[in-house]
Amino acid sequence: MPELRKDPITGRWVIISTDRSKRPSDFSRERAEIKSGSFCPFCPGNESKTPPEILAFRPNGNNPRDDAGWNIRIVPNKFPALGIEGDLDRQADGMFDKMNGVGAHEVVIETPNHMETLATMPVKRVEDVLWAFRDRILDLKQDRRFKYIMVFKNHGEAAGASLDHPHSQLIALPILPKQVVEELEGAKRYFSNKERCIFCDILRQETESRVRIAAENQDFVTLCPYAPRYPFETWILPRRHESAFENSPSSLYENLAKMLQTVLNKAVRVLDDPAYNLVLHTSPIQENTNDYYHWHLEIIPKLTKIAGFEWGTGFYINPTPPEEAAKFLREAVVEQAQPAKV
Repeated sequence: MPELRKDPITGRWVIISTDRSKRPSDFSRERAEIKSGSFCPFCPGNESKTPPEILAFRPNGNNPRDDAGWNIRIVPNKFPALGIEGDLDRQADGMFDKMNGVGAHEVVIETPNHMETLATMPVKRVEDVLWAFRDRILDLKQDRRFKYIMVFKNHGEAAGASLDHPHSQLIALPILPKQVVEELEGAKRYFSNKERCIFCDILRQETESRVRIAAENQDFVTLCPYAPRYPFETWILPRRHESAFENSPSSLYENLAKMLQTVLNKAVRVLDDPAYNLVLHTSPIQENTNDYYHWHLEIIPKLTKIAGFEWGTGFYINPTPPEEAAKFLREAVVEQAQPAKV
């Protein structure tokens, strides 16, 4: 019989279709294939085809800006969702509200190798990508116009990637997104009632029961949440409480890189290299130290489509119980990643 499950943080309900549960092989999907052979503005030698770089990691620090020889390169998005210049100029439009579309939109080119992915590149390079996120957050949070920095990755065309070359994005926003507010307010309510972080309590209960644990290491736990919106949705949470990603101790980034690569490789093996969205959930930049929120990464494989029922109700129908998804991922044996050939 189907189950209705309530997310303990946001209060959102989901339907878990236990009577028509889908195994990994039951999903019809497109593999996230990286195509080569056509022009790519993110490949080495094409640096002039992107806006001037904001930051780059180069083994040889003497290389000039916007030149080849980089491992990671961060540039403004050529077609930004928001513009960096100007004031917010909040104003009324009759009964409505509006402001200028001020923000920052940046692209993190994760590797010079067009055929590499976070699942196949050396783990030290995955760690460097995380350091690049941190560096840009620390810089952008100094701008008092911004309230939230969204870090995300679209892997594969089905997940919204417009270019195959591995990359992530950062968007600095002058407002708090609605879903972020719902998560923050839910965490605040729980802390107000119990004087404990709800994410820490989830970690404690899940590590005791172990039925929804997909992977873990010294510093991080990956779990399939109790009320997931999507099949094989996973969260990577630090064991130690920290509200903001950029405030984490430097020693954690290596183990986060290892955990992220492990989880992505498990998804490759279990789900045949699916398209996915990866999103960093972290505290607002002007209130980034608190006891009630707990930063984490969420990974959503693109296995199902949102249709009329979901849009009309706000409910999600998930055909794979998280207990089964966690079991498939937990039991998947992955080998050490080997970099893809150029």
